[in-house]
Amino acid sequence: MTLVEKIANLGDRAQGAARIGLPKYGWWSEALHGVASTGHATYFGDVVPAATSFPNVILTAAAFNKTLWKAIAQAISTEGRAMYNLGHTGLTFWSPNINVARDPRWGRVLETPGEDPYTVGRYSVNFVRGMQDVQGSETTDDPHTRPLKISTCCKHYAAYDLDNWFGVTRFDFDSRVTQQDMVETFVRPFETCVREGDSSSIMCSFNRINGIPVCADPQLMSQTFRDDWQLHGYIVSDCDSIEVIYERQKWLNGTPEEAVACVMKAGLDLDCGYGPLNYYMNFTESAVKQGLVRELDIDNALKNLYMLLMRVGFFDNIPAFEPLGTNDICTEEKRELAVDAARQAIVLLKNDDNTLPLDASKYKSIALVGPHANATEAMIGNYAGIPCRYLSPLDAFSTDADSVEYVQACDVKCTNDSLFGPAVAAAKNASATFIFVGLDLSIEAEERDRMDLLLPGSQTELVNKVADASAGPVILVILSGSCLDVSFAHANPKIGAIIWAGYPGGEGGQAIADVVFGRYNPGGKLPITWYKNEYIEQIPMTSMPLRPYSNYTYGGVRCFSSSVTISLDSTEFCKPLSYKEGVNASTCPALKIDELPCKETIEFDVGVTNHGTRGGSNVVIVYSKPPAEVADAPLKQVVGYQRVFVPAGGTAKVHFSLNACKALGLVEKTHIPFCLQARAPSWLVTAMWLCHSPLRFSFSCS
Repeated sequence: MTLVEKIANLGDRAQGAARIGLPKYGWWSEALHGVASTGHATYFGDVVPAATSFPNVILTAAAFNKTLWKAIAQAISTEGRAMYNLGHTGLTFWSPNINVARDPRWGRVLETPGEDPYTVGRYSVNFVRGMQDVQGSETTDDPHTRPLKISTCCKHYAAYDLDNWFGVTRFDFDSRVTQQDMVETFVRPFETCVREGDSSSIMCSFNRINGIPVCADPQLMSQTFRDDWQLHGYIVSDCDSIEVIYERQKWLNGTPEEAVACVMKAGLDLDCGYGPLNYYMNFTESAVKQGLVRELDIDNALKNLYMLLMRVGFFDNIPAFEPLGTNDICTEEKRELAVDAARQAIVLLKNDDNTLPLDASKYKSIALVGPHANATEAMIGNYAGIPCRYLSPLDAFSTDADSVEYVQACDVKCTNDSLFGPAVAAAKNASATFIFVGLDLSIEAEERDRMDLLLPGSQTELVNKVADASAGPVILVILSGSCLDVSFAHANPKIGAIIWAGYPGGEGGQAIADVVFGRYNPGGKLPITWYKNEYIEQIPMTSMPLRPYSNYTYGGVRCFSSSVTISLDSTEFCKPLSYKEGVNASTCPALKIDELPCKETIEFDVGVTNHGTRGGSNVVIVYSKPPAEVADAPLKQVVGYQRVFVPAGGTAKVHFSLNACKALGLVEKTHIPFCLQARAPSWLVTAMWLCHSPLRFSFSCS
């Protein structure tokens, strides 16, 4: 290839080289929770009008079901491969988003698996393996040649969790992060994704970390990805990142050619950017002529890119996937998996006096009110495609109740209360009332962070007025991609139950109906802490430290002191509720680990007994609790979990096998970056619920 031909293939719209028969290729496709229309390489049309729409990631994470996560990814990759065969997408999907959701105001929390780095890491491994693995080739002697069903990309590396907050944007934000927090929280999921998931790509983010643009930092890029983690694939920029480094961040105050040289030497293989914003395709030739870039650097980048395309069968296809086509997209099996994913993940936040489940035969007339009562597009969230079909709450509930009266009352922003009257009247006349509220992409999305944690506009007023007027039980259903302060609803005795349904996918209405009418016992747990709105006055979104300093402290599930999680009386990470009788009486003691070699394995069983009258699933969570004398350590951290189904009156045994170093490892404040040090003694705390019990489960350890 000539130099010009090589440079023409360094962008996400690779031009190929007709002279030698090298075809063009579009690198950018997305598949966070289904094949998405985002990305120029994917499009829907007559041949492929739709694809299966799974719940947004934050809701799927609430299932805490690794098998489910992998099954979803396998279904997505099958549809992606089928669409590729039909000429509707590429083979490289820039998913998953595994940034830790440090702050609930971030507009992209809905794309992530939540706030806990261990959970985010486990999600990444199962999603990546489900997307990429070809049966029989999960491991090979040479991982650089391992065939892949689809190529994934773990993004956005790293410490990226702010888009646009009071004028501070992701393009100019400098994430000031300690090495301790970097290793323990922000880097950990990416290391897991590469080392255990064997993801074939990493995307570097827009932001700077401690003054240096991520895509221009050789220590974070080539040294970490390739030398330390042994990445078998390519590194791509978030779109227009080089232009941002040069124009917005004024890095080194140099020329465009110097910006190109800086990121290429740092290890960036592929520049995502269109037209004049693609600096590789516009300035690399002049950078070579100026002696800033070697042609060998370009060759190395192209080698990483085209080795990957060989692995996914771009040049000769993979025989096992050649038959895939239209019959493998939007199948009944995949659509049922999407509904089941939402059912497994829905979180029951309140259920006073066993308000739920409702017996539909006893409630002949139902009122459905609120901006999301007939939600369709809002249910699929962002980075979505065109779903196989929509099944709104109104559609689903209409098959259960003899009579359903629907009143939207207001849209999501809820700035007009003129239709509150009909909503109140509907509640007065109904034997049961469901109020559907929450957020949508006009409130939370990429480049759209939230300013508070409240329901938008007059939604709170709508909830209170309708609840007060209701003649029968009131159930509040929340659609959102992050937390909301609904403490007013928790305190309102007229509101018997509260459900969080995230963004449940195209047929999410069916999943909600299955839960509220008792066909499915909810077992989802919050993957993020739900703070009260006072949180926003205590912590600026630009504050990155996770340890306490001054009056600020983050931490979520892990907590690093007497944190806002406690002082604000928030709803904690992993809070469980299910349809239940009585409360949990735990008999599972903490296991004290005095001293163990770093390679030692800790093995134990947890017996889970369901004392209730309904079968259901629950999540057994294992925490490690560092000794009190260890400075700046988390109060506890998640080191393992399993979801288990227990029939009514039955008992199940859950086995755990934990690596001592990973489970008990702590990151020292002054420790060398990217190393963990185990400290003893430590406590292993198993499976205790953060709040009151679901199905009267009890636990015993052996």
